[in-house]
Amino acid sequence: MAMLASAGLLVSLAACSAPTDGASSDCAAIPSGSVSDSIKVTGDFGTEPKTDFSIPLKAPEATQRTVVSKGDGATVAKGDNVDVQFSIYSGANSADIAGSDWTTEATEIFPVDETQFLPGIVKTLECSTVGSRVVGVIPPVDAFGETGQSDLGVGPDDAIVIVIDVVGIEAAAEPAAPVLPKADGVEQPPVDGVPTVVLDDTGRPTVTIPDTAPPTDFQLAVLKKGDGVVVADGDSVTVHYEGINWATKEIFDESWARGEPATFKTSEVIEGFTKALVGQAVGSQVIVVIPPAEGYGEAGSSTNALAGQTLVFVVDILGVG
Repeated sequence: MAMLASAGLLVSLAACSAPTDGASSDCAAIPSGSVSDSIKVTGDFGTEPKTDFSIPLKAPEATQRTVVSKGDGATVAKGDNVDVQFSIYSGANSADIAGSDWTTEATEIFPVDETQFLPGIVKTLECSTVGSRVVGVIPPVDAFGETGQSDLGVGPDDAIVIVIDVVGIEAAAEPAAPVLPKADGVEQPPVDGVPTVVLDDTGRPTVTIPDTAPPTDFQLAVLKKGDGVVVADGDSVTVHYEGINWATKEIFDESWARGEPATFKTSEVIEGFTKALVGQAVGSQVIVVIPPAEGYGEAGSSTNALAGQTLVFVVDILGVG
């Protein structure tokens, strides 16, 4: 799962007074700047970019976006779901910290919605055209905020750099049924061996990880059993979730903190998260323990800081559409 959601609801997309290169005449893209223009990106569209910049990269005051190569397809607008391939780099040391598997044609879907995704990425995407390669330089205010993102190696003052290939646009999907505010299923008996969960009045969980070695196999327990639509493989689901690193006992991503649930397809997340959702009914709450092999891979298998880590997620399944 590309855990790139915003740490909070930030300001709306800033637009310049006139369209920049890569934008249509009726879409005002954010402007490029000296920092984004300094990023050297080579390679063909659809192939892994070679990206070079001076480190440490000084974070601009606002997100900057530069079009590397302009496509002639449709223009990305707010509310779209965009098929992309991408690479994200640390501005502090240029490490490749997240991104696509460029050896295949597989894409990720990024929602152009600041309530669901990092505002800086949304700003980089909006007004781009299909077939374009764009680079964004994103300061902390449009990324992970004052706390940074330690699991990705991003400090509180670090910019991030993203290179995005805009592959296609999907229409924004509306849920087929109303989305629940929180899981409303029947509470189930506790299951031995999984972390304990306590909920506040809003349904937001507090998870206690035991001071023991993590289990080596996948574990799933239903905390509340719903009676709504059953999630099928490939469905688009709306969920609240909290992700905790077993080793550090720290939350590395959480939709409850943002005040908005997340919507994505079950095919777009890590294997263990998919297994936790498919077959469960809307209204259910589950807790899942995901070993590295079904998460971000074993240690050293990628540059993702969560590689080699056992992950715990609590998930409220709120809608299918």
